[in-house]
Amino acid sequence: MDLYASGQLNIKVAVIHRSFQQSRRSASASKGGGSSRKMFFVAGAKNRGGSGGGNERRSIYQKFREVDLLDKKKTVTALKPGEDRAILLGLGMILSSVMMYFVLGITILRSYADSVWTEEGVCVVLNSTVTADMNCSYNCGSDCWRVSKYPCLQVYVSVNNTGRVSRLSHNEETQDTSSECVYVPRCQKDSVAMHVMIMNISEHLKVNQQVPCYYDPSEQQETVLLTRLYDHSIVFHSLLWPSCMLIGGALIIVMVKLTQYLSRLCEEIGKIKR
Repeated sequence: MDLYASGQLNIKVAVIHRSFQQSRRSASASKGGGSSRKMFFVAGAKNRGGSGGGNERRSIYQKFREVDLLDKKKTVTALKPGEDRAILLGLGMILSSVMMYFVLGITILRSYADSVWTEEGVCVVLNSTVTADMNCSYNCGSDCWRVSKYPCLQVYVSVNNTGRVSRLSHNEETQDTSSECVYVPRCQKDSVAMHVMIMNISEHLKVNQQVPCYYDPSEQQETVLLTRLYDHSIVFHSLLWPSCMLIGGALIIVMVKLTQYLSRLCEEIGKIKR
């Protein structure tokens, strides 16, 4: 009986010892799993924090980039209308100068080129005489014309003391209007005023017998001119302003194109550096 009771006690002690060891193993296993899960959570949090910081930095860079591009677009849009206006101004100046060249070409330059009185010399007054009264008409109102008179002054000169005698005329218009008189005044109602004007010219030529004049070197025209309508100085000054306008318009267009080229070049250099 005692042996049976002691055997049962030993069996119970062994079962308790085994169950205690199993409980310790399960506790250590659960503890290790918790620590590993804790380590995985911490690592995941760190990874999420690192990726979040990188995304934030990337988003800030993108914002700065967008602001930079927006500023560039604003600058381009602000410069483009000004450049267009400058180009239109240059083209307008060029077209205006071309039109002025055309008008001058059919007026001043044509008269200057057709004139045969090209050589300048010295004329000596030989004789100046009032020959007769010439009729002229003046405007007295709407569809009203009246007749007046002026004295015709004829002047004969010797060109460059060569013995060549020619008749003196004021300019090309006087030569076309009257081939006999040295000067044709503007017709007016007061014929006395025109007579006084012609007499003053006659007295001036009697005092100053040597006057500069223009003659035809080919001697096809017997008349010599006291002055020319369009001489070298008039032609030069008439062509000066259209030329300045043409050069100014061309310079404006060239400067705008140069500015655009330099702007594109700077943008390309900036892209290469990035």
